[in-house]
Amino acid sequence: MGRWCSPASAEPRSVQLLLLGVALVAASFYAGTLFQSSASPALILPPSVSRSPGSPNPQGTYASEFTKKVGVSYRTASISVPDYGLDVCPLEYNEHIPCHDAAYIRSLRNLDRSRHEDLEAKCPPREDSLFCLVPPPNDYKIPIRWPTSRDYVWRSNVNHSHLSEVKGGQNWVHENGKLWWFPGGGTHFKRGASEYIERLGNMTTNSTGDLRSAGVVQVLDVGCGVASFSAYLLPLDIHTMSFAPKDGHENQIQFALERGIGAMISVLATKQLPYPGNSFEMVHCSRCRVDWHENDGILLKEVDRLLRPNGYFVYSAPPAYRKDKDFPIIWEKLINITSAMCWKLIAKHVQTAIWIKPEDESCRQKNSDTGILNICDPSDTSSWQSPLMNCVRLNTDQSKIQKLPSRPERLLFYSRSLEIIGVTPEKFDNNNQFWRDQVRKYWSFLGVGKTSIRNIMDMNANYGGFAMALSTDPVWIMNIVPYTTINTLPVIYDRGLIGSYHDWCQPFSTYPRSYDLLHAFHLFSHYQGHVGGCLLEDIMLEIDRIIRPQGFIIIRDENTTLSRISDLAPKFLWDVTTHTLENEENRPEQVLICRKKFWAIV
Repeated sequence: MGRWCSPASAEPRSVQLLLLGVALVAASFYAGTLFQSSASPALILPPSVSRSPGSPNPQGTYASEFTKKVGVSYRTASISVPDYGLDVCPLEYNEHIPCHDAAYIRSLRNLDRSRHEDLEAKCPPREDSLFCLVPPPNDYKIPIRWPTSRDYVWRSNVNHSHLSEVKGGQNWVHENGKLWWFPGGGTHFKRGASEYIERLGNMTTNSTGDLRSAGVVQVLDVGCGVASFSAYLLPLDIHTMSFAPKDGHENQIQFALERGIGAMISVLATKQLPYPGNSFEMVHCSRCRVDWHENDGILLKEVDRLLRPNGYFVYSAPPAYRKDKDFPIIWEKLINITSAMCWKLIAKHVQTAIWIKPEDESCRQKNSDTGILNICDPSDTSSWQSPLMNCVRLNTDQSKIQKLPSRPERLLFYSRSLEIIGVTPEKFDNNNQFWRDQVRKYWSFLGVGKTSIRNIMDMNANYGGFAMALSTDPVWIMNIVPYTTINTLPVIYDRGLIGSYHDWCQPFSTYPRSYDLLHAFHLFSHYQGHVGGCLLEDIMLEIDRIIRPQGFIIIRDENTTLSRISDLAPKFLWDVTTHTLENEENRPEQVLICRKKFWAIV
């Protein structure tokens, strides 16, 4: 018989020491129908000392005592969730990422492993997909709050020591009692990201300014590790989309998210990244383990797609400074590829080289005419699940290149990307005001302090108004645009926000328990009758996987959809309250506030 009980069933003295440890951490920071296998029953009990110090004990967020089954259950063609609810996956699935399951990917043939296709998302067929609730690990605790979490997280929440063993000397992460400590280092900035970021600012401005004065607002960090580079860019109000694969550097993205830093699992391999073109002022690679010089530079051409005109490519890696082994040959190839794309090498210092993408396309057009550079077909604009292209895109109409202001002005700037999709300035202003009002009321519904929420995802972000309205709060927002809706992700990036394309008929590329709050604004009705064959229960199960214990889900949709979700929520161990707000047409609309109960297997 399996038992469910407190995720933190420590003896009193251990609890006291744990609380004292976190107090010291905080002080130090501020000072500086399912197919079921054989299953066993489990008893659910409310947690006792599972909260971070100072957290309130909110009512209705803990699981009541009752029996459920623990066992592997699979998705079937028709779903009928029994009255007792979903089964719970066995404990070994506590880090289950459906589309990055190593055992399933090993079974696939015809993958181009030389190009790391095996690290891309590969989702199993529905009949092979788990359909059970992913449990937290033993002794899971509510994450430490931001900003302390930048430097310290609970070891029990990400209980993997490999990175501290192989990267401790580079100051990625160190063990510190019951905590992981992140000194802010990286492979090429062992003495801390702040010093490294200052050096990059000097290199891009001839020592006259910093990265912000160099025009950098949004950064793509390739192979981000534990995302310390992103964390230390925040004081400059520079926002970073950090990504890394699920590879030998185990759980690096999980560490980043546990710290409260925006990141996702992804890889530069055979497909375009799920971001729109002309979205970043900087793409950064610090020992990112990407073979930029291979395959005729096709990965650098993907970087070129993502960079805005006059955007920077920062490369900190051995070929930029070492003269032994094959590094000089690699460097020569990089110079040839970047020269063909008309990138200009503007700085090379210590272990770093920086190129800038041209604004004037005459050089690239000339290189195309002489046959040393391929130009993409202008109609090839989709980047969702599209193969990489061995060509560059030209901005032939210079009048369409728009100079965007810096943040925070960029958040409210009426960009040309809005005009392209038919949004008028008046509609844009009204949408912004609508979301300011909605977010203010959301906070009153949630009834928690703003510091208790850090990681947020808007699952159907539209123009990014929800994220804009949260821009002064201590949160970060992953803005998702379903690829089957109007393409508004360029709008989101033109506002200085970050996000990704996705299809919610597939699991998202992130770890379980990644987010404190999910916002689903008319998402479920969009997928009703979807050709992908996914059902409401599929999306609810994915929500449950990626939301943290005691995390919130705000859902707005058609009344019939909300009624079904309300009926199903207890079977997912969610509490539900119903509220009413006015929609953009000033008509009353129901809002569901769901909260995931805190439970664990023992």
